[in-house]
Amino acid sequence: MPIYEYAAVDKGCACCESRFELLQKLRDEPLTQCPECGAAVVRVISAPSVAVGGAHLLKESHAEKHGFTQYRRAGKGIYEKTIGKGPKFISDK
Repeated sequence: MPIYEYAAVDKGCACCESRFELLQKLRDEPLTQCPECGAAVVRVISAPSVAVGGAHLLKESHAEKHGFTQYRRAGKGIYEKTIGKGPKFISDK
């Protein structure tokens, strides 16, 4: 169920003048009045919250399994291998 944001049209109580959120079903009609003071309210378009479940893709074991090599900075211009195939160190010198 999405969380909708509402705001007072003109004057309202502290709740609706500063906007409030309401968990509603998609098929529910939008509110027309503040549930606390009865002032006229309108649904406000706000940024969606998107959850991405790809944290496991960033793990070292996942990268190594797919043939990637990862290096970490060991010093100025020197990188050491943490996973994968390849040389132990890479240097820009």
